[in-house]
Amino acid sequence: MVIEAGSEGAGQRRIRLGMVGGGQGAFIGAVHRMAARIDDQFELMAGALASDPVRAKASAKELGIADDRAYGSFEEMAKAEAARADGIEAVSIVTPNHMHGPVAREFLEAGIHVICDKPLTTTVAEAEELVELVKTTGKVFVVTHNYTGYPMVRQARAMIANGDLGEIRLVRAEYLQDWLTERLETSGHKQAAWRTDPSRSGAGGCIGDIGTHAYNLACFVTGLELDELLAQLSTFVGGRRLDDDVQILLKWKGGAKGMLWASQVAVGNENGLTLRVYGTKGGLEWAQENPNYLWFTPYGQPKQLLTRGGAGALGDAARVTRVPSGHPEGYLEGFATIYAEAARAIRARQAGKAPDPAVIFPTIEDGLAGVKFIEAAVSSSASNGTWVQIT
Repeated sequence: MVIEAGSEGAGQRRIRLGMVGGGQGAFIGAVHRMAARIDDQFELMAGALASDPVRAKASAKELGIADDRAYGSFEEMAKAEAARADGIEAVSIVTPNHMHGPVAREFLEAGIHVICDKPLTTTVAEAEELVELVKTTGKVFVVTHNYTGYPMVRQARAMIANGDLGEIRLVRAEYLQDWLTERLETSGHKQAAWRTDPSRSGAGGCIGDIGTHAYNLACFVTGLELDELLAQLSTFVGGRRLDDDVQILLKWKGGAKGMLWASQVAVGNENGLTLRVYGTKGGLEWAQENPNYLWFTPYGQPKQLLTRGGAGALGDAARVTRVPSGHPEGYLEGFATIYAEAARAIRARQAGKAPDPAVIFPTIEDGLAGVKFIEAAVSSSASNGTWVQIT
């Protein structure tokens, strides 16, 4: 298999990258930093890596960031970097959810491209404001729904777009974990603490943390747009302030139906993200824990196992593949694909050109759709499971 993903931009100067959040004790910041370097398209130059200025600068020192580009606040960073001739060209936002909107706004207004973790914001109103700001500034805005970067997810998307499944009838998405089965947030666990805190996570717990990934994956692969949902958000762990289990019925525009189950208390599950799509001509099944395999069943025929790089693999999968067939490729590479696509879009924007149509990444509009999904699910559950239309 030819290694495709990092080929564009090879030999060019790396894009100067900054980061907000992701300092000492953080998980996702390190993931973003690794992903940004896999295809050698970015170089981390500046950071406001923690809300505490002392910890922020200590974190920057550990990463080799120059003292004069280690900032105590994101506001200071945006202003200073925008004024530098060698200032950052893009910023990664890897803070808790409640800071995504304020940080994104600051850097967009400073003329800097944004790569933001999900969910986009904690309210629809704030997300809509960002959508308008992106239109005004013309900056590239990427939401890091990393699972859209997996090669066999791209394969599934292409097959559905090609009509291999016919008219879509059923879509079922699951994302199951068990790490919050006990009240871990009271033990000093940083990741559990903010994810179960409504002031930092927003109105949704499990729904915002992993439910949005399952929803985004379903939308990305099928191309469908959600019409209505009926949700039941449950909190099984006593004393927990946000949901830890989510069960939702879905009605898609065009008539397809579906279900989404996300849980962080499903004992025995580690990272069980799965997607099943069934149409009039066939079905597809994909599981994140076995990401290089895609099951395809044409109606009336035996089930077929499609592998990354194997017979039946399409160019959409090949262009985001880095290693030969049979070698594991998954989580970090999925993130790296989003960064590689972001780099292509940023370079095109800098050159005053439209990006290649093959370049695909979750956009600000996808981020807004995710926040609307969360808000509708919370509203439906609060109303004892009534149907809520997505507007």
